[in-house]
Amino acid sequence: MNHVDVQVEILTVLARKHKQHHNIHIMVRITASLERKLQKLFPRVRERDKFIIDAIESALSDVSIDVDQPESIGGTLHLFTDGGSRGNPGHAAIGCVLEDPQKGEIIREHYEYIGEETNNVAEYRAVIEGLKIAKRYHPNRLISYMDSQLIERQLNGQYRVKMPALKKYFEEIQELRLSFPSIEFIHIPRGDNFKADALVNKALDAHAAPSRNVK
Repeated sequence: MNHVDVQVEILTVLARKHKQHHNIHIMVRITASLERKLQKLFPRVRERDKFIIDAIESALSDVSIDVDQPESIGGTLHLFTDGGSRGNPGHAAIGCVLEDPQKGEIIREHYEYIGEETNNVAEYRAVIEGLKIAKRYHPNRLISYMDSQLIERQLNGQYRVKMPALKKYFEEIQELRLSFPSIEFIHIPRGDNFKADALVNKALDAHAAPSRNVK
């Protein structure tokens, strides 16, 4: 088995792991000191190459590799987020809906029970999760809609963030917004945010067995 065979075998391992065929190019580089150690342990090239393949396969068996990256859509995307709690503070959840307005299609939905939090914390966490999702699709312009006028005005610099509990979320959003060439935060009536609101209620209704669900 020569070095070309080793690379072919590694590709086979990866393809078998993902159960798909991808154009994967791998170059295995081994330091001179490691090569000498391997030569002492395995004088025969075939045994040495098999050991390398087995070691890589064993390592990959414990690692989840996401080779199916989302499509880079570009253009303008619309993000709808909502967060709420029953009790304030109380059982809280978030909901996010990412849409392609040109196609009129929902790209992704996300809802999640987040434990006991206030309404404002839930609203902030919904925006954060929504931005993380939208970031993966590389829009040229993102319009982020929410029905919390307080959060919208804080994100647009009209209001100061006075509560220490909210400042870390505000700062995280300021970092995330740098990932987008153009981003706007817009307040909308709650009735226009019904999709994200429905996801929040869906997560809260199932809070007895909280789990993360993504469609």
